Amino acid sequence: MKTNNPLVSIITINYNESDVTIEMLESLNNLSYKNVEVIVVDNASPNDNPERIKEKFPEVTLIKSTKNLGFAGGNNIGVNAAQGEYLLFINNDTIVPDGFIEPLVETLDKDETIGMVSPKIKFHWDPTLIQYAGYTPMNHWTIRNNSIGYHQKDDGDYDKPGETESIHGAAMMVPRRVIEKVGLMTEIYFLYYEEHDWAQAIKRAGYKVYYQPKSYILHKESLSTGKFSPLKTYYISRNRIVYARRNFKPLHLLVSMLFQTLVSIPKNTVTFLIKRQFRHLRAFWKAIFWNVTNHKIIHS
Repeated sequence: MKTNNPLVSIITINYNESDVTIEMLESLNNLSYKNVEVIVVDNASPNDNPERIKEKFPEVTLIKSTKNLGFAGGNNIGVNAAQGEYLLFINNDTIVPDGFIEPLVETLDKDETIGMVSPKIKFHWDPTLIQYAGYTPMNHWTIRNNSIGYHQKDDGDYDKPGETESIHGAAMMVPRRVIEKVGLMTEIYFLYYEEHDWAQAIKRAGYKVYYQPKSYILHKESLSTGKFSPLKTYYISRNRIVYARRNFKPLHLLVSMLFQTLVSIPKNTVTFLIKRQFRHLRAFWKAIFWNVTNHKIIHS
């Protein structure tokens, strides 16, 4: 077990949300763990002035991408600039309590077989409710997983740390040595499913994915993309299939694609039609055709 206080690089992405990012950075100012560097990657915001972040927090490293590279691409820019032994990827639409870093660092210090760890995540609009306390396995039919404890009261029932099937991209800490062995997040997804893909790659490398409820954050959730937008419909629908193509074994992939073709695609099409959600319908079918026309996906 290590006894030092390793440098933690905190990486977050800004996209048209300087005010939101500034609120998160203000909460980071109160951290009891002081050996940190903070890196903000602006993902080529078209309707924002990210320089406001640097003006208010001159100690922060602000990197302005010339192109919107999505969740993975933006975070990868941050990784390449980071100096820390541990890298904490955190959404800009979060608020953190002062002591949330220490349990994550201690978890990784105590067990080098742990490749990534997420805290408990609670809703900012109601901190008594849980958003994430680990994940169930990815279903081979639906290509969906469930967040354990979702919308449940934070009454102590989800306070046991341990291995979990996948990580939550809103807050995840990964040792640099693991990234150097496994590689960066793949940028094929742009939005959604990339953290699950990365978690699978890290598990295949022999590491554990961990949930640590001694730490928590408050999550405002989906401010950049909207809680239910055509953009979200497109990327979740597209990337659900991309994830299966990259991570499922041949038999599981066959089962999944049969289910998508015979059940999921017809059901979603009818649902969007009945609800007259035509923009979502177009986004959904655009996602399906993307997978049909893009045969060559680099596999893990």
